[in-house]
Amino acid sequence: MSKPLVVVTGKNGQLGWELLQLTLHNPKGFDFFFAGREELDLSNPASIVPFFAKHKPSYFVNCAAYTAVDKAETEQEAAYTVNAESVGLIAKQCSLINCTLITISTDYVFDGMGTEPYKTDTPTNPINYYGYTKWLGEKLALENNKKTIVIRTSWVYSEHGNNFVKTMLRLMKERPELKVVNDQIGSPTYAADLAEAILTMIESLEKSEGSFGVYHFSNTGVISWFEFATAIRNMAKLNSCSVLPQPSSAYPTPAKRPGYSVMDCTNIQTDFGVELKPWEKSLAVCLSRLAL
Repeated sequence: MSKPLVVVTGKNGQLGWELLQLTLHNPKGFDFFFAGREELDLSNPASIVPFFAKHKPSYFVNCAAYTAVDKAETEQEAAYTVNAESVGLIAKQCSLINCTLITISTDYVFDGMGTEPYKTDTPTNPINYYGYTKWLGEKLALENNKKTIVIRTSWVYSEHGNNFVKTMLRLMKERPELKVVNDQIGSPTYAADLAEAILTMIESLEKSEGSFGVYHFSNTGVISWFEFATAIRNMAKLNSCSVLPQPSSAYPTPAKRPGYSVMDCTNIQTDFGVELKPWEKSLAVCLSRLAL
């Protein structure tokens, strides 16, 4: 009897790469197909129908995205195609073959004006074009396939790809001081933890346990980017670099950033038994792997 096929897009991104590492030696009763742009290019929506005709997955995990937040303000068509239009088309194809879609979204669907963790039903109100395209992708995915799970996450990092942790490590080795914003508040997410959570969800769904809809996932703990940078410096013992707090107003960017990005992750624990790890522990794991 053939195993259920799980297709994962964005194999070269942080989350897709972590899923690949997790499943290389322990596929847990599933077959996996990891797709990069060569196999499925979401900037070319015409490639989606032929891809589904060839692969016919039972689960489709969409980790591919247009993530250049500032560039999205001017490259609106590119961001819209990848983050919204193609996600809607993928959902339609999933619906035709009774395939579960898990698609990754972002804290940027919120406006950052909150004062307590956002619940999954908190009204969305993106303040930049990237956030708008991710919100629209959520909407199209949920409308076009009843077996859809949207996972919103925040401040993603890993030992693979470009991210805040690796940038800080590099700059702290090069410079005597760094200025980091201290008025944007959120929760970091180690991509390896999110990859584990996704596999836990797929295993639960295979046993008919769990439900569809919107979920939030991050590590636990609430910090600023400045506090995150300070922790990276201290754990990596790069104490020759001073880390100084700075207001966001000192760093104008083409895209506005939400000031408050903390999300309530209760329902992913309740519905799927997913474990949420403290951000400090996960950062320590990532730094130890980067040191290898």
